[in-house]
Amino acid sequence: MIAFWIMILILAAQRLAELFISKRNEAWLKAQGGYEVGAEHYKYMVALHLTWFLAMIAEHYINQTALSPMWQIWLLVIALAQIGRYSVIATLGKFWNTRIIVVPNAPLIKRGLYRFIKHPNYWIVGTEIAVVPLLFELYITSLIYTLLNAAMLVVRIGVEENALSLKDHAHARL
Repeated sequence: MIAFWIMILILAAQRLAELFISKRNEAWLKAQGGYEVGAEHYKYMVALHLTWFLAMIAEHYINQTALSPMWQIWLLVIALAQIGRYSVIATLGKFWNTRIIVVPNAPLIKRGLYRFIKHPNYWIVGTEIAVVPLLFELYITSLIYTLLNAAMLVVRIGVEENALSLKDHAHARL
């Protein structure tokens, strides 16, 4: 199915572009005196996201899935998530990163979606992990990776909240 591959290619290109932005921002943040926390779990988060793609491809082929009858709803949710994603990246600017980089004495960002919820990027990515598979009736991938992502976020948000709680600095939030 061509729509499936178009979505996979768009998401893969998006992820690669974001890694480029993240690496550039990481260099800038470290030049400002920033340092990484939570590096121990980062490789597992990368593995989760990579295997999410592989699981979607495998389930699509094994079960010969099709576009969901509810595709308009799922596509709307995905589009809103993308708007949210780019809103977060724009709000954080050079502070946006896929890693947790602490910059001593940097101000905590409280504008954009951060005015309303904590960790909006995690909500957005969680939505995407659940809903993109639903677009193509990949129910097993949606369930398993939603649960794996939730477990990963328990660790990640804990590390991030700990970094935020330190009084002498704030860090780039995701």
